[in-house]
Amino acid sequence: MSGHDVLVLGGAGVDTTVYVPELPLPYRDTYQVPPVTDRIGNTGAGVALGCHALGLGVAFADLIGDDPQGALIRHALRDLDCRWGPAEAGTRRSVLLVGPDGRRTSFYDAKATPGELMPRQLYTDVRPRHVHLSIMDFCRHLIPEFDGVPLSTDLHDWDGAAGYQKDFAYGCDLVFLSAAALPDPPAVMRDLIARGRARTVVCTRGADGCLVLTRDEVLVGGGEGEVRVREGEVLSREGEVRAFPAAPLPGPVADSNGAGDAFVSGFLYGSLRGEPLERCVRLGAVAGAHACTVTGTHESPITEPLLLSRAAG
Repeated sequence: MSGHDVLVLGGAGVDTTVYVPELPLPYRDTYQVPPVTDRIGNTGAGVALGCHALGLGVAFADLIGDDPQGALIRHALRDLDCRWGPAEAGTRRSVLLVGPDGRRTSFYDAKATPGELMPRQLYTDVRPRHVHLSIMDFCRHLIPEFDGVPLSTDLHDWDGAAGYQKDFAYGCDLVFLSAAALPDPPAVMRDLIARGRARTVVCTRGADGCLVLTRDEVLVGGGEGEVRVREGEVLSREGEVRAFPAAPLPGPVADSNGAGDAFVSGFLYGSLRGEPLERCVRLGAVAGAHACTVTGTHESPITEPLLLSRAAG
């Protein structure tokens, strides 16, 4: 049996990055662009590489193809404890259009094969302190597998209603998501706490920082008479959603790809060190800010000494 701090399941792919003069891109038959680059990408790889750069022991399991993109992934993750299964349709790919301000538009090819599942033998010898699940369909059945081990997931640009993400949304202890497609982020966060397993929900808002809601309240009564109490104090009828600022950028924006995965890595680093919530948010914010100032998706994650130095500033 092997012990690790974090087991990341699913979510490696290849990003083809195209730097464009503006977004949205007006129609034109041809654009001359800087060199187009294939890089390691997708969310699971980002979290795994980010946690590894911060000194955490990481195991990673995924399904990838026997193709050039799969070879690129194996090489990029060569320093991690990786376990690979075959993906029938090949390796996942994204084409990223990145504007001068670092914003991006992603075209994602999931290479999904109906009924494909992550084989248990890829991860059953790992004894992690924490498991991070990418929202891959072949990972959905794994949610009940880790009894007693904290689970996290990132719902990305979920709209709060689509069914695909719901198993992950309501089945994990720590839920990250973006505010990009949410009409009412606090309402969705409260619903995740009320109806799901989550003890903490973190909603990232880019340059506006993030919102955080925790299950530190107890419901008393029901219906119209329901109130929330914490340590004997009466709180508002609605959960207390706290806002946290973004961290200052340490340099000019180069590319926002991977910023969300970097935030998750920094937050998990703090959580696994036993840091309080506010400190975890700060560490996540600093890691995310760093990611915005380096090119590529996951090639230059922040290191532990640099994270701690900047978080102390």
